[in-house]
Amino acid sequence: MSSSNGRKVTILDVARAAGVSKSAVSLALRGDPGLGKRTRAAIVAEAQRLGYRQNRWARSLVQGRTGLVGVLLTDLSSDYQTEIVHGIEDAAEQVGLEVLLSHGRRDPAVLQRRLTQLGDLGVDGVVVLSAMLGPAVLARAATRQPMVVVGRVEGLPPGIGSVANHDEAGAQLAVQHLVGLGHRRIAHLTMSQRAAARARRRAYEESMVGAGLGAFVQVAPEWDGGVDQLVAAAGEQDGPTAVFASNDRGAAAVVAAALDRGLRVPEDLSVIGYDNTALAQALRPALTSVDQPRPQMGRLAMDQLAELMAGGEARHQVVEPELVVRGAVARRWGS
Repeated sequence: MSSSNGRKVTILDVARAAGVSKSAVSLALRGDPGLGKRTRAAIVAEAQRLGYRQNRWARSLVQGRTGLVGVLLTDLSSDYQTEIVHGIEDAAEQVGLEVLLSHGRRDPAVLQRRLTQLGDLGVDGVVVLSAMLGPAVLARAATRQPMVVVGRVEGLPPGIGSVANHDEAGAQLAVQHLVGLGHRRIAHLTMSQRAAARARRRAYEESMVGAGLGAFVQVAPEWDGGVDQLVAAAGEQDGPTAVFASNDRGAAAVVAAALDRGLRVPEDLSVIGYDNTALAQALRPALTSVDQPRPQMGRLAMDQLAELMAGGEARHQVVEPELVVRGAVARRWGS
């Protein structure tokens, strides 16, 4: 806000109006306990009356911090990442921090550039929501500010915190559910070769072997036709009666391809996804999906980042998934 002559209200204006020094105003506005309550209340009241707003960058020069935390996403269109950001924002607000978002458009080079830019802006810490950045890139960035990674990154350098879903447990839940419903020919669709997808694939294979069943894996990176091949196999006499996909996007593609081929979901083909995004709930029939507690993961990441910013030690936190059962899965008799 500006003063009556159009000039921006400064800390000196507040000091004159309250009859105190500039240093006293600074102490009052940052809640310093060394100032008396009545004096602080009077200064804050004058600041509000005048419409004074603190200059974040000037304050950062004095305090050595900006009060900003950067959040780097792979893809703004991802429901999974958006819901994690909601948790980060909620936790940041609780400790008086503001969130600055940046995204890499699913491009490792852009992600690396955005990570450097966040450091150049002087953020006090960074939460990374991407598996596309390698350990060396993360290690360099972490020398500038504390960092927490949400998701599974192999070879994570020391000093960087992490919050990840228990991918193996989630895959086991999916396979066990389908086996319990009588399915014996269960296929797995994997959409990438990143660490989390590989962990889900390994757990699927181990669960199938543990149940005395054979495993069938279809790799379909970036929609290269593998989904259609998998669904075509499902229409054959001894084809899969169920598909466990490594994420909800893949599961939705399976449902669409099955319907295009005249297969009924779930009567002819049951489908389970992973992530329990809004997409899983929007489809008809709605997807059964392994739920990662995304807002909780965001809150845990922000809480840990705040600890690191205060000089704490990096930790590696793992959250347990749950299976949310909906309509795209049915019991199979005599398969």
